[in-house]
Formats: sequence, C-alpha cells, structure tokens
Amino acid sequence: MSTRTKRTQTKSTQTQASRRPATRISASGLLYPWDRICARAAVPMPPVIVLSPARIPQPYRSLLVHDSDMTRTLEQHADDRAILRPLSTFVSGASYFRRVLLVGATSGRPLAMGAIRVRLDVFAPRIRTKILAGTVPLGRILREGRFAYTSAVKAWLAVRPTPDMMGIFWMPRSQTLYGRRSEMFRGTTKFADIVEVLPPVSESQKQK
Repeated sequence: MSTRTKRTQTKSTQTQASRRPATRISASGLLYPWDRICARAAVPMPPVIVLSPARIPQPYRSLLVHDSDMTRTLEQHADDRAILRPLSTFVSGASYFRRVLLVGATSGRPLAMGAIRVRLDVFAPRIRTKILAGTVPLGRILREGRFAYTSAVKAWLAVRPTPDMMGIFWMPRSQTLYGRRSEMFRGTTKFADIVEVLPPVSESQKQK
C-alpha cells in the first residue's frame, strides 16, 4: 500500500470519527435497551452524556439518586397513581422490549419515559401476563406479586431531548432532561435493563 493511500484512508477515518456524536455511549451498553428499541422503531436517539449524581440538579436528584422503587417515587412526587402508555413493543427470544410513557392516572401528565428489556422466562405466568398487558408499571407488578429482586443504577444521564421527546413530554421549548440506566436482578440473574428519563420538573411541582 502506498504512503498516499495510507494517508487518504487515515484522513477518511478521522473525518468519519469527527462526525460521530461525542456524547453517544451506546457502544458501552449504557443506553441499552433504549438504543435498540429506537433503532427498530426508526426513532432518533438524543445526545446523552453520563453525569455523577452530584451534578444532577434538584429535584431530579431526589427522584433519580436512590435505591427505592422508581414507580413509587414518581407517584409520591406527583401525588398521582402511575399508569403506562406503550409507545413501541416487541418480543425477541425470551426478552420483551418496550418503550413506554408513564403518566398520572388522574392528570394524564407525563411522569417519565422508559425503555426496558425484561426476560419473560423468570416470571410465573400470572406476572408475565400482567407485564405483556402493558398497562401497569413493572415496579408495581413486582411489588404486588411479591417478586423479590434487587436493582443497581449503572449510570445517571443528562439528555438533550429530540423533537419526538419534546412532544411526548409536552415541552414548549428544549431544556436538558435527566435520567438513569439501571439493571434488575433475581439473585444473581439479571432479568431487566432499564433506561428512564424524566420530563421537566420543578421543586414545588405537583403534576395534577
């Protein structure tokens, strides 16, 4: 290979690399399964960066940086019961993928957008049926079904919303949103990967 050819290939590689979003972290798995679900639905992914918990402003920090059930945390903040509105779903092998909007049952206001991959084969038929129905948040299903599990947050995220997300969250203008990527375990078996992003919230907001 000639020196000129090598230089041309190097320049081309550098140009392609410079066009890649610097904030895209899908290759590390931190946006899974959100990236896979969006790719299948032809929905653009937003720019995302990883933050330390200390850099997440309130009230997002209190809603995201904890080990409690996320559904219950959001319901307490909104003073409303949460229900699901599926945006896209599909099954691949033993895994069920979905992107959903969590909304207040009374107000209809968005509480969170979630992307989840959950292994169906770890659940009894009655719990599996409820998950596939797509109306009740996973956290409540597991809590009411007395399904013992542990969860671990893998990353906290800052998100620049796409027009699609702004519409879902009723946003009149763009602003940074915050979320997290977590995993759920039954003993040593991981059965769920979850990415959750919150809509704009304020310290005193009650989303009625």
